[in-house]
Amino acid sequence: MTTPAIADHKRWSALILLCLGELMIVLDTTIVNVALPSIQADLQFSETALVWVVNAYMLTYGGFLLLGGRLGDLYGHRRLFLAGIVAFTLASMACGLAHTQTLLVAARAVQGLGGAVVSAVALSLIMNLFTEPHERARAMGVYGFVCAGGGSVGVLLGGVLTSTLSWHWVFLVNLPLGVAIYFASLALLPDGRGQRADQRLDVAGSISITAALMLAVYAVVNGNSLGWTSTPIRLLLGASVALFALFLVIEARVQTPLVPLGLFRLRNLAISNVIGVLWAAAMFAWFFVSALYLQLVLGYSAMQVGLAFLPSNLIMAAFSLGLSARMVMRWGIRGPIAAGLLLAAIGLALFARAPVQGDFWLDVLPGMLLLGLGTGMALNPLLLAAMDGVQPDQSGLASGVVNTAFMMGGALGLAVLASLADARTGALRASGLDTVHALHGGYALAFLLGAVAGGIAAALGGLLRPTQQHRAHGDTMAQSAHANATSSGNP
Repeated sequence: MTTPAIADHKRWSALILLCLGELMIVLDTTIVNVALPSIQADLQFSETALVWVVNAYMLTYGGFLLLGGRLGDLYGHRRLFLAGIVAFTLASMACGLAHTQTLLVAARAVQGLGGAVVSAVALSLIMNLFTEPHERARAMGVYGFVCAGGGSVGVLLGGVLTSTLSWHWVFLVNLPLGVAIYFASLALLPDGRGQRADQRLDVAGSISITAALMLAVYAVVNGNSLGWTSTPIRLLLGASVALFALFLVIEARVQTPLVPLGLFRLRNLAISNVIGVLWAAAMFAWFFVSALYLQLVLGYSAMQVGLAFLPSNLIMAAFSLGLSARMVMRWGIRGPIAAGLLLAAIGLALFARAPVQGDFWLDVLPGMLLLGLGTGMALNPLLLAAMDGVQPDQSGLASGVVNTAFMMGGALGLAVLASLADARTGALRASGLDTVHALHGGYALAFLLGAVAGGIAAALGGLLRPTQQHRAHGDTMAQSAHANATSSGNP
């Protein structure tokens, strides 16, 4: 991918623009949750049908991340970013104006498709715009904060819009933002063209991996309702595994593969994706299960839940505005990733021990602070590790792989942990406990398992190698120090 050089001030303006586009996508994964009761009452959704307001988005978002990233490499990152913004904005308008269940669910599916394309190419655009180590670390810190903190903002914003206006506005709020991002992109984003635009897309590989991901997402999001050992879920998971195996066979034989398998020989890319799966499982457990704990056990309102997440968001903001970049430049990626994930795991463990009559200052805030601190430390270097050594013409693909790892890890982890928590709650109810104490027991189990996943991810962080840019920066510093010592008469 050839990315034309642009002025320094335009690069930072482009970063803000790309982060706004990603924020719009991240917000939509959580802002809808608060509005679900209002949507159900207005459009007469049944309990089973209502889940498709969320699942339709998750299905297409997870299924098209890899394909969206690869199309950006082939045909231009800006072109695909603009297409994704247009699809997402128009689908948001359709969601906001929907008056039937079918229209809303269909529009949510298109939203997921547009969101997948935007997420897959935004990271690669940032990596190509910022090539100097210190600037890249700062840019990735801002992007990481948007990814990590956007979900919490979505809960708070969803509560405000739904309570003061109506559920329609959780979608319509995207319209002015989407239009502004589109026209600003024309002025700020470099019009780089894909180096392989003349090559044919790997159609067989595209269909097999997209179908495999969509079937896997469908199985994951319906596992709790249908039962993880039920025949439909086992068939869906089996078909997904078979299609993924077919995809690997195709990629090993085709001349121009969708995903060159040699990409996974990059040690940092492979390890960081495994870490991403484990960490996303832990983080989804924290975000969703802690929101349920605060509401159903401690009795918080939706607005209070959003405010409870504010301390962790402020800490992540502090890291995104410079602390994370300084840590990466000083200690590289391994230390911040391992230490950050360990702190996050401890924060989840603190939530696991929080009592039924928990106090915010003693039982909620400490865990929130550790999780904000750990996330702020680890996310930026983890993204840098995932993109380390990736060629510019494969950056969109690598970005799609990273996003897929996070998305699948989060969805699968949350589904499994929620299922185990539900089973634990059911067992406690059967033993005679009241609903609140039974729910608390289930949530504590989910937090504990999330802490275990975070601890394993922290251990894997120690296996990462210093990034190429950090090694080069270290060599330059060493050479400079040697030159200074020589000029001072020291050996």
